[in-house]
Amino acid sequence: MAPRAAIRTDLHEPGDLRRLARGEAVARAARRMLAIANAMEGMILAQAARVVGIERQSLGDAIRRYNAEGLAGLYDRPKPGRPRKLTPVQEDALCAAIAVGPDPDVDGISAYTLEDLAELAERRFGVGYHPASMSRVVRRLGFSKQKARPHHPQKDEAAQAAFRGAR
Repeated sequence: MAPRAAIRTDLHEPGDLRRLARGEAVARAARRMLAIANAMEGMILAQAARVVGIERQSLGDAIRRYNAEGLAGLYDRPKPGRPRKLTPVQEDALCAAIAVGPDPDVDGISAYTLEDLAELAERRFGVGYHPASMSRVVRRLGFSKQKARPHHPQKDEAAQAAFRGAR
């Protein structure tokens, strides 16, 4: 039988960890909580990990982080990656510009396309985006790719109503 890892028992009881795992929205953290609860109740690490679907080494790492940081150690750390091109202030400004929409008299368009937004980011913030990358930015800001039908600024409502009535 493999030796059991030393787990701090002053933080939580196994039953508490199981209860917390049931209400946890982050599945990976919940699995780690359950695996630690299993190990606290006497299962060997390999079995405690296998039951919840993680590797033994991952459980060992989770136990070390749990002992050092408590429950906070069971959540994934932020992953490094390329920093965003736009600062949060610039993203807020872009979000406001998208919400307001273009002015047909000034911009010459009635609705933004991804190409238009990429040009807008280049012009206002000096940040270049490919339209596909701008699509990810737009979705991250909470907008969808759908847009309203364009409304021509010189549209004549009376002429349209007369045309519909003449049919």
